[in-house]
Amino acid sequence: MQLEIGKIYTGKVKGIAQYGAFVDIEGGGSGMVHISEIANTFVSDIREHLTEGQEVKVKVIGINEAGKVSFSIKKASDEPAPAEKKPFKKHDRKPRPNVWEPKKTVPQSEMTFEDMMSHFKQSSEERIGDLKRSTDRKNGTRRK
Repeated sequence: MQLEIGKIYTGKVKGIAQYGAFVDIEGGGSGMVHISEIANTFVSDIREHLTEGQEVKVKVIGINEAGKVSFSIKKASDEPAPAEKKPFKKHDRKPRPNVWEPKKTVPQSEMTFEDMMSHFKQSSEERIGDLKRSTDRKNGTRRK
C-alpha cells in the first residue's frame, strides 16, 4: 500500500521510544510519530498518551528520500488546539506619560568661558569613559 502525504489512516502502535512511537498502518505501511506530534500539549512521557497495541488515527506529514514516513496524531484529531497565550504586545499596557524635562543648567549667556570649558571637559571625560567601558565589554577585556 502506498501512503499519501496529507491523508489520514488508522493504525496500531507497535513500539514506543523516548523520542516517538512507531505505528503500523492497516493494509501495509509503517512510520513514526515524533514526540512533538503526539498531542496538542507538551509531552514529556509518551507512555502517558499512548500504549503499545493502541489503535490510533494518524496523518501522513512527510516521506523522506529513504522512504521513512512521518505521522502526526495531533493533526489527525478533530480537536482544536488549546488556546495559546497571546504574545505580549507593547500597546497592551497603558502608555506612560511622555514627560521630558530638560536638564537644569545655567544659560550659556550667563556662563563664563572657564565655566563652559570645565563643563565641556567634564562631559567629554564622561563620554570617553563610557566608550572605553563599552569597547572593553565587547572585547572581553577588563581593566584593573
